[in-house]
Amino acid sequence: MVENGTAEEEHQHHTYSGNDIPWYVRLIWMLFWIFVIYYGIVYFLPAIDSELLSPP
Repeated sequence: MVENGTAEEEHQHHTYSGNDIPWYVRLIWMLFWIFVIYYGIVYFLPAIDSELLSPP
């Protein structure tokens, strides 16, 4: 182990690996975004429309 080594010496000991996202986490995110789109279409857009046409 090199205490005060150069960057090149330090880099040779590093190994990087990516993390795979589990399928169930992807499923949760997909369900979340489907709910966001559903909520926006069913509840949010009609409320904006009624507020714009007849403000309080």
